[in-house]
Amino acid sequence: MSKDEVFRGEIEKASDFKFGENVAKVFDDMLNRSVPFYGEVQRMMAELAANHAVEGSFVYDLGCSTGTTMIGMDTLVPKEIKFIGIDDSQEMLDKCKSKLMEMGFSRPYELRCADLGKGAKIENASVVVLCLTLQFVRPIYREQLLKNILEGLNPGGVLILVEKVLAEESNFNRDFIDYYYNYKRRNQYSELEISQKREALENVLVPYKLSENISLLRDNGFAHCEVFFKWYNFAGIIATKK
Repeated sequence: MSKDEVFRGEIEKASDFKFGENVAKVFDDMLNRSVPFYGEVQRMMAELAANHAVEGSFVYDLGCSTGTTMIGMDTLVPKEIKFIGIDDSQEMLDKCKSKLMEMGFSRPYELRCADLGKGAKIENASVVVLCLTLQFVRPIYREQLLKNILEGLNPGGVLILVEKVLAEESNFNRDFIDYYYNYKRRNQYSELEISQKREALENVLVPYKLSENISLLRDNGFAHCEVFFKWYNFAGIIATKK
């Protein structure tokens, strides 16, 4: 696994974060060192997916990046169920394909390059995963994306959503952000790396409160929402379709 050093050197002119080739090469290390309990969240999502995946349907990973979630689900979801991974970065999909080939991924699967904000075809789904993806979709497009997901889910199907979130009370936000940066420091990120990445993500990653995400799901037709993971400013939700 290549080490994430994308923001190690001083960048004279900051630009918005992009999921290009340089990020794709080190993305697995970036997530492992930047997302608290990332491995455990992946395990939990795989368990939830396995419990709700139905033979004859599809399992979708929206914003599949390098395929970590699909690989995790592969160990528990019945092998005859097809996985469909969608991402708007071809570089990420290329990395995903190479990882799946390296591990001898044997189940039927399909990788598609598409902008989720502009609509993605979802059909006959029993499980849809959005792991740290919705936060990168522009807010004006999130409602339509969730409607597309709901329409593509079969009755009883589930959406597994993991997001970076804001605190419900604004006075806790600063504390939670500080705790998060301490976590990154413990994982050997420098002050320069933390500050430069924060600046790059400022206009790209737009988090909501946990309650706002739940309201968004319910307002767009999901029948029930349950929080299955929470760590300061990260949360996991499973939502069902009637």
